[in-house]
Amino acid sequence: MTAGRLLRRTRLQLMLWSGGLTLVVLLILGGAVYLTVSRALASSGTAVLEDRAAEVARFVGPRPGPGRTPFGISFGGRGSGTLALVIEPDGSVLGLEGGEQIAGIPDGDAIAAARIDTVDVRTSQVAEIPVRIVSRAVQRIDGQYVVQVVGERLSEQRLLDALTIALLGGGLAALLLACGVGYVYAGRALVPIRDAMTRRDDALRRQREFTANASHELRTPLTIIRSSVDDLRRNRDQPVASVGEALTDIDAEVSHVTALVDDLLLLARTDAGALELDVEPIDLADIGAEAAGALTATAAERQVAIVVDPRPAPIAGDALRLRQLVTILIDNAVRHSPPGGTVSVTVRPDGGGALLMVDDQGRGIREEDREHVFERFWRADDAPLGGTGLGLAIAAWIVERHGGSIEALDAPAAGARFRAQLPARPPSQDLTTDEDAVG
Repeated sequence: MTAGRLLRRTRLQLMLWSGGLTLVVLLILGGAVYLTVSRALASSGTAVLEDRAAEVARFVGPRPGPGRTPFGISFGGRGSGTLALVIEPDGSVLGLEGGEQIAGIPDGDAIAAARIDTVDVRTSQVAEIPVRIVSRAVQRIDGQYVVQVVGERLSEQRLLDALTIALLGGGLAALLLACGVGYVYAGRALVPIRDAMTRRDDALRRQREFTANASHELRTPLTIIRSSVDDLRRNRDQPVASVGEALTDIDAEVSHVTALVDDLLLLARTDAGALELDVEPIDLADIGAEAAGALTATAAERQVAIVVDPRPAPIAGDALRLRQLVTILIDNAVRHSPPGGTVSVTVRPDGGGALLMVDDQGRGIREEDREHVFERFWRADDAPLGGTGLGLAIAAWIVERHGGSIEALDAPAAGARFRAQLPARPPSQDLTTDEDAVG
């Protein structure tokens, strides 16, 4: 499974977990709200019916209270909209005028339960209308009467239905919002993991490319060396002068392999983070002049002149690595300069730091090649022979390790310019100079 698919799957799982937990919370909360409201409505409705039943019971009791007959439909007051009936011991009903009968009223089961338990509360259906029925037994000398009060639950049921719709609609909206927010935050939470996996994949890719390129670069000089050794074996009895060309080839290729191995070891140490800077106060102008002086003879062999224009640029840095930086840039410029050309090395102070510019008079750098010049083992199609393709990558590492920046540009006249900006001191370095110590 690729890293992208794994991250998408993980993000979806996190979203589902977020949505699932939200759904559980909504179900619990919605159920609690519905149950609370339902019980509150039922308690209120039952209280109204019990009050009406108690009123009728006082009238029917052994000592009837004063007032009008409280049977039938009640209009106004707390018991408004309720129907009160009295069932005599013989089963006849008081409260339905003219012998009018309503299907389901009175409720026989409720009457039987009230005769046993004194009070019975239940819900039922009358003409497809939900009702609540409270039945209360009243004992008199002439027998046991039952007061039955009926109240409709239609408005209560409509309120609960509206509450259900509101809870479902609100819950669905909250669930969708939770899933959306969970998806967004899961994506943000996975950013470090995605970056780490990207870095890992990039490191593996670079490792494979590094191995392949190193093998390719080593194959050619080793082939030449083997051929030269075979030639020496075939002519082992000949004087050295007659096989001098083979010895020259071996020497050149051994030097090339040595430089390549040194560069590979340096890059391997940088990748492993095992190479630290030895920071000290230096003047980049002195470093530039020393590096240019060391390459003057090599440049002269190629009929190239090196011109140094330094100005004092004190900074804090690793003198050995900065000299290696200048050497790499000058050597690269000399290789790309034609016979009779000039390589210019300029050092200037720059806002507390230093600016290094190395110009050549070669063909310059094509626009499409500029983004690749600092890549390992990358070489342009028209690059001169003898390079390893690692020098500019090492130069870029040195500049970046010092907290600076490097770029490839067009030289003002012709050719290419490499421009490196270095800060006053590398990042994460607490450097104390001798002057600071004295002060």
